[in-house]
Amino acid sequence: MNLHTDIPTRAQADRLLEHRRPSSVSVYLPTDPVSNGQAERIELGNLASEAERQLAEAGVAKHDVSAIREELDDLVDDDELWRFQARTLAVFATPETVTTFRLPNRIEAMVEVSDRFHVMPLLRAPTFPQVALVLALAQGSVRLIEVAPDVEPRTIHVPDLPTDVASAVGKATIRERAPIGRIQGSEGEKVRMRQYARQVDQALRPLLNGLSVPLILAATEPLDAIFRSVSTYPHLAGPGIAGNPERRSEAEVVEEARTVLDALNAGSLREVQERYRLRESESRAASDLAVVARAATMGAVDTVFVDIDASVPGSVDEQSGAVELSAADDAVDYGVVDEIARRVWRMGGTVLAVRAEDVPGGGPAAAILRYPLTQQA
Repeated sequence: MNLHTDIPTRAQADRLLEHRRPSSVSVYLPTDPVSNGQAERIELGNLASEAERQLAEAGVAKHDVSAIREELDDLVDDDELWRFQARTLAVFATPETVTTFRLPNRIEAMVEVSDRFHVMPLLRAPTFPQVALVLALAQGSVRLIEVAPDVEPRTIHVPDLPTDVASAVGKATIRERAPIGRIQGSEGEKVRMRQYARQVDQALRPLLNGLSVPLILAATEPLDAIFRSVSTYPHLAGPGIAGNPERRSEAEVVEEARTVLDALNAGSLREVQERYRLRESESRAASDLAVVARAATMGAVDTVFVDIDASVPGSVDEQSGAVELSAADDAVDYGVVDEIARRVWRMGGTVLAVRAEDVPGGGPAAAILRYPLTQQA
């Protein structure tokens, strides 16, 4: 299936976070899925010029500056790249390589030049997924529908997916009279619906294997409860879409699914924010940037909230975690908040890239700690 997005995997994010190379350029460009890409090409060219300026001011070798500019210009001219877009294009370039991701969330245009990539905005996509799948399940039909930002809904072909309950169990109807001694009536119908649900689950396994996107179920009872009891997919969403999906178009199903997805993301965020407030009373939470940086360096952070739009130029000492702020955002310094996120990620912590209003304490970063720092000093 093609969702026109490239959500970074954990391994890909690891490589970007671990990257160290002088003259590393990170570009984020808002895009429009329904545009022809012309305006975006012009803006990418402007951002490439800004990167070129920063590199030159930092004294980077001319051949490296030229190589990076050439990489970015090649993207501007790449017709295939602009055929399908999501809401943001993320670009990571060095003199030798360029990597791109199409992201489902909108990120403001920016260019960062340093000895490392500016990865924090990229982490917004895996933090709160805007992509999901809907299983529209009824006795007479079954559809798997993709949900993606600003993309027309589409039913995904699933090999070996049964078409309805009766054909799945080899019957003309599940209400036909059963031989004496066999289960029949409403109890017999439930047995056959369970057989149907197992076949649906089995057909979905090859497609869903390795995915972590939410699967939202649109079904009526008792089929809703029956499918949930046999499903083997670990990311089947608790909330579902009530009512008979056969009476809804793909667009109507997807519209309701977006509401479910927003509620899932909001609920997940509230749970972590509540945990932060609880840990605050136990001296296991911090919103002071210097404290968060030190805790991240020590491996003491369980979960960190980072403002996706925050830009705090400076550096973080590799050993002590001491923060040294800079007045300028240039090719010499890097983002302090980005570095905090990198250290938490490396130490196996959770990074939540959120909007400013969702960061506890009102600063650019806040952390839930694994233990009180005062007891470990």
